[in-house]
Amino acid sequence: MVDFYPCTDLTGKVFIFSREGSTDYVKLLTPKTSFNALTTCLSFITDISRNYGLFSLATPSHSNAFVLFKTGSNNVIRMHARDAGTDFLSLTFPPNIWHTMCATWSSSDGLAQLWVNGKPTIKRFIHSGQPISGSPIAILGQEQDSHGGGFDANQSFLGMIGRFHSWDYVLSAAEIRRYVDNSNFSPGNVFNWRALDYEISGQVLVEDEIF
Repeated sequence: MVDFYPCTDLTGKVFIFSREGSTDYVKLLTPKTSFNALTTCLSFITDISRNYGLFSLATPSHSNAFVLFKTGSNNVIRMHARDAGTDFLSLTFPPNIWHTMCATWSSSDGLAQLWVNGKPTIKRFIHSGQPISGSPIAILGQEQDSHGGGFDANQSFLGMIGRFHSWDYVLSAAEIRRYVDNSNFSPGNVFNWRALDYEISGQVLVEDEIF
């Protein structure tokens, strides 16, 4: 069963992913079809240590067009852009604690960076020279191995996700810090938590956030 929610203000709310499986996820909708750069920010909490997909954007030509994936190692986040990827190392994600994460990538120089709980990582090269283009399917809580599918229960997210925003440019350090502080930042122009078009598949719930 799929439920559609147009232009919904989710301020003060979170998505709850409460079970392992390949049928529970949130699909985010946008009319944009080309991205020369991307910044994605979210908050999340979980108690699992295995690998899981936080965010997966696929196009017809690239199943890993833009992906944030926690590997089986507790201190590694893998980021993909246009099917290429890199691992960000030496991170810490204590269980049952809320974390914020922002990820940036630009096609102009190919550089990507994470901000975890307000602290920047080094910048790593992924792919340059070409934008992400084509009809996007964006998923929270699963990792796509094909355009809109190929989910693996062993990579499903369990926990809560909130404050999801995405922009089609690289946010400045000052703007990322405002997002982390939840203080007068510009909402996403690709996905906006305050006016989100989304579909829920399976047993994903929306409840009040509790910090």
